[in-house]
Amino acid sequence: MLVVDDEPANLKLLDRMLTMMKYRDLRLLADPREVVPAYRERRPDLILLDLNMPHMDGFAVMEALQALEDPLLPPIIVLTAQMSREYKLRALNSGARDFLVKPFDMAELQARVSNLLDAHQAHLFMHDQQSALETLVQRRTAELRETRLQIVRRLGRAAEYRDNETGNHIARMSLVSRMLAAGLGWSEAECELMLEASPMHDVGKIGIPDAILQKPGRLTPEEFEIIKAHPTIGAELLSGDDSELLVMASTIALTHHEKWDGSGYPAGLAGEAIPQAGRIVAVADVFDALTSPRPYKKAWSFEAACDLIRDGRGKHFDPAVVDNFFAQFDAIAALSLRMRDADATADSTAQPPLQASES
Repeated sequence: MLVVDDEPANLKLLDRMLTMMKYRDLRLLADPREVVPAYRERRPDLILLDLNMPHMDGFAVMEALQALEDPLLPPIIVLTAQMSREYKLRALNSGARDFLVKPFDMAELQARVSNLLDAHQAHLFMHDQQSALETLVQRRTAELRETRLQIVRRLGRAAEYRDNETGNHIARMSLVSRMLAAGLGWSEAECELMLEASPMHDVGKIGIPDAILQKPGRLTPEEFEIIKAHPTIGAELLSGDDSELLVMASTIALTHHEKWDGSGYPAGLAGEAIPQAGRIVAVADVFDALTSPRPYKKAWSFEAACDLIRDGRGKHFDPAVVDNFFAQFDAIAALSLRMRDADATADSTAQPPLQASES
């Protein structure tokens, strides 16, 4: 308990009265300027505060305490000889919870102190309960989020396995997508969402027949038309949920084969009509697909892949995404080399079928 009064006689009297009531942990201050430092050192359960003091009156002390913005600020009993209506209203508006009129009455002091201490203890208990509940909710939310992410990752891997993708393609592509999103000014939360959503970009290939997906040679025009259905299938699989993750995943699945000049699929969107998430994944996916080995081709060299992306600037790809890709290329290349598949051997002369880089 903190007792503040510039009159030594009042401090001595309150000390004796509170001690008689079995309150032992008392701190007495005659200088109001010491209140905030003492409070920061140890938060009391109750403050008894005189209003009329030199250097800093009780109103200024309460203002300084309110400025600390402590949600557990203890109740304040104002010590005063003035009990006008205006004076009481000003004290209450400044943060006082109760009043004690001078000269002090023992029974009144005990009742007011006991009531406010009980109320403050109840407040502390409720705050602790709320904190514990918030911690539990955060932990359960994190567990649910991790479970959802595991399901999402397995969904992405299911499509990867059906399409004979190389082992680390999904991981590399999603990391590069996050790097590009960050370079384009996305927030940290949005970049994490990109990392989590982009692995599902080809989930629609689950609905494409194996005979087409795993065909080692060039696809016929009819087969390629079937392949072109996978963005729509993927978006439908991922739709119907309002979570940010699945909304972005559905958007990416639907639009990562659209082209800046409008010649892509499935909707033939052009320019900024293509969601930026789809434009980002388009570059990340093509770069990693070209530089990774597939059953029908060897891995392209970084130089050859960069030439294709550079040539596609403003045609296949968003110019801003391409510029950002080359601005970060050293880091992207280092990541690609670090996570390269064991059988990835670059061949600068290898040229995959058109559908390989398109699908």
